[in-house]
Amino acid sequence: MQSKTAVIDFTMQSDKTEGLHVAIVMDGNGRWATRRGLPRVAGHRAGVAALRRVVERAPDLEIATLTVYAFSSDNWRRPRHEVQGIFWLMRVYLRLELGKLCQRGVRLQFIGRRDRLPLALLLDLAQAESATAHGAGLHLRVAVDYSSRDSIAEAAASAVNRLSLDLPVCTQLMRRALTEALTSEAGDVDLLIRTGGEKRLSDFLLWETAYAELHFVDRLWPDFDAADLDAALAEFSRRERRFGAVPRAMHTPIPSLGGAQ
Repeated sequence: MQSKTAVIDFTMQSDKTEGLHVAIVMDGNGRWATRRGLPRVAGHRAGVAALRRVVERAPDLEIATLTVYAFSSDNWRRPRHEVQGIFWLMRVYLRLELGKLCQRGVRLQFIGRRDRLPLALLLDLAQAESATAHGAGLHLRVAVDYSSRDSIAEAAASAVNRLSLDLPVCTQLMRRALTEALTSEAGDVDLLIRTGGEKRLSDFLLWETAYAELHFVDRLWPDFDAADLDAALAEFSRRERRFGAVPRAMHTPIPSLGGAQ
């Protein structure tokens, strides 16, 4: 059931005007299934339903960009049948949800490596991106075979030839090049949510989350619903983001040194 929580003006907590960028580490699918005596793939199937709930709720909370961690580069270490099951579920999700995503104006984008993915999945990803390319609503980014360290290294390597040998200038240009390559139109992450009780980033959006607010919840991803997303955004709205500056309450007028004029 969709939460009845009143929508708060969350954009005031961001330095962007087009809406928030929220990232989610969707953790706990396997544990959810194990606790119920089910195969791990059943947890991933339940996780797909949780993603559907979050995608439907996100626009109501002024979330413009949603980036979710679906499959990390380290997940190749998992049993072969589980990896194949995850990829199969991705294809099923796309085939069942693509029409609805188009109707809602969702733009779907996949980030991460593509050279190691099965051909059938690659074709489905490309078709989904093409079909939703003109979506003007939620920008849904799905990280598949993704490593933030690899992304940073690749972006740095591609920028090296354009840089000056002067160290200060080189540093500034490198930072600018990395920002453009890694954040693109999605921008920096405002809020990162991780489910499942773990408190780490796990090589996810390391550059983009430099000033993100972090929100960790014990609830396993398959149980995460619209009310949990509401709660995360409500807590986010209560935080004061300073980006290295001092709190607003400490901004005091500088006393005049020349007396009354």
